[in-house]
Amino acid sequence: MKQQLYEAQQLPYNELEKVGLAREGKLTIDQDNLMTLLSGRRTEMLRLKNQFAPELNLPEFDAKLSVRPAKEGGLELMVHPIYKEAPQLPYLTDTEALNLEEGHVPNIEKMIFDDEGDPQDILIEFDEETNEFIVTDQSRILVPDRINGEDLSLDQKERYRKGKEVELQDGTKVQFSAKEKEGLRSNKMLLIASVIMDGGLTYAVYHGLKALFGHKEHDAKATENSKGYYSDLEQFQKQDRRETMAQKPESNNKEYERSYSRTGSR
Repeated sequence: MKQQLYEAQQLPYNELEKVGLAREGKLTIDQDNLMTLLSGRRTEMLRLKNQFAPELNLPEFDAKLSVRPAKEGGLELMVHPIYKEAPQLPYLTDTEALNLEEGHVPNIEKMIFDDEGDPQDILIEFDEETNEFIVTDQSRILVPDRINGEDLSLDQKERYRKGKEVELQDGTKVQFSAKEKEGLRSNKMLLIASVIMDGGLTYAVYHGLKALFGHKEHDAKATENSKGYYSDLEQFQKQDRRETMAQKPESNNKEYERSYSRTGSR
């Protein structure tokens, strides 16, 4: 499932070089965090070089990163350090902010007006690691069409977009979360989600997922997967093989196909 909002060539390489994640025009950030950036989400906590403010005499610092469209075009790098006090949002009441900070609620929905005066539905979460509120435009949330072989209903998709738990027939529960690198939480360690693109399903395997809100860890059944999961896993593997073969030089395709037909694996 291609979740990318941006392409790698759109990234602000100069700014990434300043924090030590690019060098001589090439990215040095690991693949997982790169895909997180390209999907419009926050990376995990990273140790970064400080070339923004050398006068602070702080050669390195810990922060999360994200990117967003810049007004002049392209993308700008957003650095999310660890705040001593959470910067407050004008559209959150003191009670709402406290409920998020103390972990009483996973998120809060709001309708605000953007810079052009147009209404915008947002989802607000609190990142305990950086001590900061996270604001997500609900219209930019990629909602799965299918999870573990089960098609989501319109109601389930709307619940997912609004940051609410969605339960499937196989017992899998999922919930969108912008503060997670994977973009969601689940009562399962593994799941397969897909979206309809270009007339077909595009699959993605999620692994190492964090437990649902309110649960510190997974229960014993978190590693048990349904028939639907394994059915979609097979489809994902087929799709992955097709994409791998398509990327190989044409002169090597026949030899690759012979090798695959003999061994049954790459």
